[in-house]
Amino acid sequence: MLSLNKAMIIGNVGTEPEMRFTPNGNPVTSFRVATNRVYTTPEGERKQETEWFTVVAWNRLAENCNQFLTKGQLVYAEGRLHTRSWEGQDGQKHSHAEIIASRVIFLDRQRSADLPEEKISETGTGEIEPEDIPF
Repeated sequence: MLSLNKAMIIGNVGTEPEMRFTPNGNPVTSFRVATNRVYTTPEGERKQETEWFTVVAWNRLAENCNQFLTKGQLVYAEGRLHTRSWEGQDGQKHSHAEIIASRVIFLDRQRSADLPEEKISETGTGEIEPEDIPF
């Protein structure tokens, strides 16, 4: 059976990245990304809605995100959707969807220009061409 689980977003980092380590010592970094949708209502009024995503990066990608991402920076994140579920202290069930990143590209030119050349190739922060955007 064929299946696909892939998410791609471009938006602004909404929180400073937070890095922690698993008991085995693997780094994991999470950060929030805001995407905006602008549309016009049937009455002609322009509206904007913001959608928030949690992005989780592991290992070397986690280290790079923690080191080079900052709040407000434009970013492209690609990965798979993963839903975590838990029961709260009040007994209610909660769930939270997050993107487990396989690729993160830093899109702000001025910030990526400050990176050493070897970091640009490792983090995918070089110039982005139209054929690099997967949609």
